[in-house]
Amino acid sequence: MKIEVYNIKGKKTEDTVALPKEIFEVPMNSDLVHQVLTSQMANKRQVSAHTKNRSEVAGSGIKPWRQKGTGRARHGSKRSPIWVGGGITHGPRKERVLEREIPKKMRRKALFMVLSEKAKNSDLIVLESFDFAQDKPKTKVVATTLKNLPLDGKSVFIALPDYDKNVVMSARNIKKTKIDSARNINVLDLMNAKYLILTKESIKTIESTFAK
Repeated sequence: MKIEVYNIKGKKTEDTVALPKEIFEVPMNSDLVHQVLTSQMANKRQVSAHTKNRSEVAGSGIKPWRQKGTGRARHGSKRSPIWVGGGITHGPRKERVLEREIPKKMRRKALFMVLSEKAKNSDLIVLESFDFAQDKPKTKVVATTLKNLPLDGKSVFIALPDYDKNVVMSARNIKKTKIDSARNINVLDLMNAKYLILTKESIKTIESTFAK
């Protein structure tokens, strides 16, 4: 599959680039993609909700009143879940394990499927490079390039061939835009963005990193 190439100004060039078939022409398996996506989302969750059970709440463990002879219901402790201020029964605990482990081959296969869908649906844009020749971050330069590309104001994920601090800092304040190294590309980031922007070198980075 060949795709058109844009320059740094967001203008279409006469150049094209061939996309590796083993990465960008993989048939979709929605069940596999869903499995990998939900595992990534689960692994990002932080278990913060935590309730105390009857052994952890404050209060005396002494029997409130004697077992018989008072006419009242029998109780053994004020920390019982049926008392106000008592422990919580079956509440959320920090000990919960939400992480899901997915084999590397499955993760890579799902990644290739999503990349293939981006290319198939024309949601993939390739630039000659993302080198702005700047020695300090400048948001306006990146914003101008994105404005000239056919993005329709939709969300975009930019995959750089290597981490470039100036480019990352230039793009971090732009709405609906996320930027990272192509080595860190994953299903969750791709699914959260409508468009994917790669450079020629980014494609080589993806190929050398994931298609071994």
